[in-house]
Amino acid sequence: MSDHDPVLHSRKQRLFPIARLVARALFSLLFRLRVRGRENIPPHNAFVLLPKHQRWEDIPLLGLATPRSLHYVAKQELFSMPFFGWFLTALGGIPLNRSRLMESRQSLRFIQELLGEEGEGLVVFPEGTYYRNRMGPGHVGLIRMIMSRSKVPFIPTGVRYEARGRHTEVQIKFGRPFYRDSSFNADLLVDQIMMEIARLSGYELAEKTSKSNESSHFSESPFI
Repeated sequence: MSDHDPVLHSRKQRLFPIARLVARALFSLLFRLRVRGRENIPPHNAFVLLPKHQRWEDIPLLGLATPRSLHYVAKQELFSMPFFGWFLTALGGIPLNRSRLMESRQSLRFIQELLGEEGEGLVVFPEGTYYRNRMGPGHVGLIRMIMSRSKVPFIPTGVRYEARGRHTEVQIKFGRPFYRDSSFNADLLVDQIMMEIARLSGYELAEKTSKSNESSHFSESPFI
């Protein structure tokens, strides 16, 4: 691990275990987590999770459902908020300046390192923003960038919330991984992944499944 990766270093050394305990204690009061398909998560190598995006709680719940630690991209200004910024960093947040993307080159290089020699897990929400109880279109921008530089598996992940009395049941299903093929058609692959995310989540697929406009990927959701 290199010295210029302070987020990864601090999270692995002390913050992540604490944040995970805090998240487990808090969210167990509100949610009942049901997880399937953990065997589809690589035990050691890098991977990209592509989950359904319902609400902000997706992030800590995915962290609790996944046997490996995760990183995810979040808008830069969230990291300056008291406690919440610490919590984001502890859970593996990667800051991104969405209005001036050229200033985020360091974060993009860090993503490459995570998926390369570090062998870490990365979360990318292909819908780009919240779509509660329905599917939104997939966005190709960041996924295309990752595909052009890496051959890591892309794991579709279903997320569904259902009220069950005093608690909300959360069903998280990890599907079988997709891999970049020799044709490198990012739009087609995202369409196929979105179909699987919809199936795993129990929703009908949006009429238009993917968008190629890279800027549209950086949407109102704090989590990219």
